[in-house]
Amino acid sequence: MDDLDKQILSILKDDVTTPLSELSKKIGISTTPCWKRIKKLENDGVILSKTIEIDNEKINLPETTFLMISISDYTEEWLNNFESVVNKEDRIIEVHRISGSMGDYLLKILSASNKDYDDFQQELIKKIQCTNMISSFSLKKIKKFKNIPL
Repeated sequence: MDDLDKQILSILKDDVTTPLSELSKKIGISTTPCWKRIKKLENDGVILSKTIEIDNEKINLPETTFLMISISDYTEEWLNNFESVVNKEDRIIEVHRISGSMGDYLLKILSASNKDYDDFQQELIKKIQCTNMISSFSLKKIKKFKNIPL
């Protein structure tokens, strides 16, 4: 990846709807080579998707909760079940296996209210075998992921 690729990524990460003609002018190359570079970045797995940002409050999912899960019996069967459960649940928007804390997995979950989250967590308890769950409720979003340093 060279400086032109980084310039393309920098522009697209700020506005993925930037027209190809405008993008190519901004970086100083014609549209065909610019398009080929974008396709190569996609084929190489650098650009994974082109998405939109949605206001969670406007779709009635204003509450963000981080759920830490601890497990005691780590097996392939448990992992397969866990991955199946979390991948079926659209309100679970991120899942991380973590270290250096009291838990093994951290889930980021959207919900309509604390009661809605509680109902959802009770369903998870039935589906995921674990030794402990700790919920932390986001009070205010300070910074949202948008720009990866290039």
